Amino acid sequence: MLNPPTMDELCRRFFAAVPRYERVETMPEPYGTLLMHTNHMTVTVENYFQQLVDVEVLATDLTGSDYTRKILLRTQGSRRVVQFGIVLIDLETLDDKVRREILAGDTPLGRVLIQNNVLTRVEPMEYVRVTADEGFAEWFAIDAGTELYGRLGVIHAGERRAVEVLEVLAPISSGR
Repeated sequence: MLNPPTMDELCRRFFAAVPRYERVETMPEPYGTLLMHTNHMTVTVENYFQQLVDVEVLATDLTGSDYTRKILLRTQGSRRVVQFGIVLIDLETLDDKVRREILAGDTPLGRVLIQNNVLTRVEPMEYVRVTADEGFAEWFAIDAGTELYGRLGVIHAGERRAVEVLEVLAPISSGR
C-alpha cells in the first residue's frame, strides 16, 4: 500500500506554516458521524445541512498530471462555509470529460465523480483535530484557536489511487 497523505504534505502546497493539529482516534458528535465514514464529503455535508453545496476554489497548482486545489464548500442557500479542503488529484486516473469538469472548478469534486459514474472508493486514513489559525478563523467566521475536526484520506478510481484529500469541517452549532 502507498503511504497515506499527510497533513504536512498537503498543507505545504498552499501554506507557509502548517496549522497546529494532532491525530485523534475519536471525536465529539456530530463530527464523528460527519467524518468517520467512507462516503464523499460533498454528499455528507449536503445531507447534514439539507442544502446543496457549491465549491469556491481559493488556489490551484497544476504540475504535470498532479492538480492540487485549496477549496471551500459553501451552502447554496445561506452561502455559509461548511468545509475547507485541499485535494491532490492525479488527472491521469480520470477520463477527459471528468478532468475538464474538475479543472473548470465549478462543481464540488464528489459531485463530479458521482455524476460521471466514476467507480470510486473513499478511504479515510487519519482523523485530526486542528487548531484554527487566522485563515480558518476568516473562512469559518470564528476565533483563532477554535478546535476543528477533519480527516485525511484517499479516493480510488477503480483500483487506482486518484485523489489525496484533507477535509476540515467548520464548527457546527446545535442549530446547524
